[in-house]
Amino acid sequence: DWKTNPEFGDYVIRLMNTEGKVVSTQWVRSGNRSPPLSLEGLPIQDSLERFLKYIEIGFTHILPKGLDHILFVLGLFLLSTHWKPLLIQVTSFTVAHTVTLSLSMYGVASIPAIIVEPLIALSIVYVGVENIITRELKNWRPLLVFLFGLLHGLGFAGVLTEIGIPEANFLESLIAFNLGVELGQLAVIGCAYL
Repeated sequence: DWKTNPEFGDYVIRLMNTEGKVVSTQWVRSGNRSPPLSLEGLPIQDSLERFLKYIEIGFTHILPKGLDHILFVLGLFLLSTHWKPLLIQVTSFTVAHTVTLSLSMYGVASIPAIIVEPLIALSIVYVGVENIITRELKNWRPLLVFLFGLLHGLGFAGVLTEIGIPEANFLESLIAFNLGVELGQLAVIGCAYL
């Protein structure tokens, strides 16, 4: 079944096969959950296809859709372009957002987007201001980046909650999404480095 935010209004769900032929169409009223959609007779993705799809979703959440994450990663890069400190910061960020993303997806931790999104914006502003004020990387910055990564992980969880993860392949899909996010971040750093 399917449900979306009531502010999007009424909508139509069309289920199509791989040839693009519409198999079923349902009209769903604002804020209501759709009746169950039958996937019977439709092709099923194998594990590799599903894994690659979640990598793609994670990557596109950074490039081109994740301006906030792009700005944050660029902020890390701009203070010190040396690979070792940059790698330590990015790894710290990765570990942190993986932790909160996992906890949030398992229902252990949850903070409303109305709180998380402004805090993510503040983390970007902080990194930018710190880059202007200081000329050298401080020893405590990876810890600070870790804390900011915890916030960003909660933001990633909001995306995955909207998309949904199949329960039978939860861990696999979560790992693939995280891998896609990391590839996106590395692409941003690579472009900035060039």
